[in-house]
Amino acid sequence: MPAAVTDEQNRVDRELLLDAAEKLFYENGIQAVGMDQVRAASGLSLKRIYRFFEAKEDLVVAMLRRRDGRWRGSLADRVERVTDPRERVLAIFDWLADWFAEPGFRGCAWINAHGEFGPSSEAVLAEVRAHKRAFHEQVDAWVRATGLAVTEPVYLLAEGAIVTAGISGDPAPARQARDAVAALLGITSRGR
Repeated sequence: MPAAVTDEQNRVDRELLLDAAEKLFYENGIQAVGMDQVRAASGLSLKRIYRFFEAKEDLVVAMLRRRDGRWRGSLADRVERVTDPRERVLAIFDWLADWFAEPGFRGCAWINAHGEFGPSSEAVLAEVRAHKRAFHEQVDAWVRATGLAVTEPVYLLAEGAIVTAGISGDPAPARQARDAVAALLGITSRGR
């Protein structure tokens, strides 16, 4: 009889599975990737995969949830290194510019998932909305620290830059949105 799978092995296999699924889904689209491709990329059997996630939809939700933590964490790490509140808001767009310039950038994973599933998956839609709400809350906290009531335009400029860069493949929308936000914050020529 095979040895029992340890909690640590379950954790490692689950992360391996989520890594493989995230890479495949982000590069190719969720609907275009079959579970056999996920199996091959992860090296796990389908039986093992389905022990972790009963359906592909569950795997997508888990992948998006994990990506959210890393994505927003990376953004916060960058932004919170900046001490001046107005410059901190601009740092959002500096981080976006770096992300847009990464090889393999394909836009927002949550918008992409929403585009593929739309309202047909309540679970995916809920995860997309949770991410967007959490990102909005991050932006709101940083903007409120400036004392200016410009959260909505800053958030919409960030979201617009993400969508535009994802479609165009050009990182310039981050700089353009940054310039617009600098004007909203009363910053001229990268200084006050």
